[in-house]
Amino acid sequence: MKRFLWLLLILGMTAAGGAHAEKADSEKPTNVEADQMAYDDVKQINTFTGNVILTRGTLIMKAYKLTVTQDPAGYQYATLQAAPGGLATFRQKRDGGPDQWMEGQAERIEYNGKTEIVKLFTRAKMRRLEGTKVMDEVEGEFISYDSRAEFFTVNNTSSGETKPGGGRIKAVIQPRTEAKGK
Repeated sequence: MKRFLWLLLILGMTAAGGAHAEKADSEKPTNVEADQMAYDDVKQINTFTGNVILTRGTLIMKAYKLTVTQDPAGYQYATLQAAPGGLATFRQKRDGGPDQWMEGQAERIEYNGKTEIVKLFTRAKMRRLEGTKVMDEVEGEFISYDSRAEFFTVNNTSSGETKPGGGRIKAVIQPRTEAKGK
């Protein structure tokens, strides 16, 4: 049971841990609600299915299915999957302002606890908000975010290769009024 609780505590870093997530969230309990749960202590795999909602402080993650694994070194890896036709989502308050948020969505979201890289697959979108106003937004078929380097890439395929008919990425970057002395 202790391993299970440890997995949940680490999972709070899952989607937006490096996106300047609110530091206070790391000290909050992790709550998971789902229709079902299965835990394999030998394989270190915890699976939640059916209307999964994870909350930890300001972090809210929603998916049809959430799978968490742990390697022998203790690193956690999480995969959120949407129901057919739907999207897995996350939303978290950011440090640095009174009402700044980061949110994302995709058919599948993966988090690697060892590298702190978040990957969003298929119909992927990430947004930075101030209140309800979208400040920056990127979308494509695949988004990879390295939270340590604070660097992300957006592609029209998960392999990074351009393919005919694969679509194009889209980015909306709002002007920064604070840079203009406001």
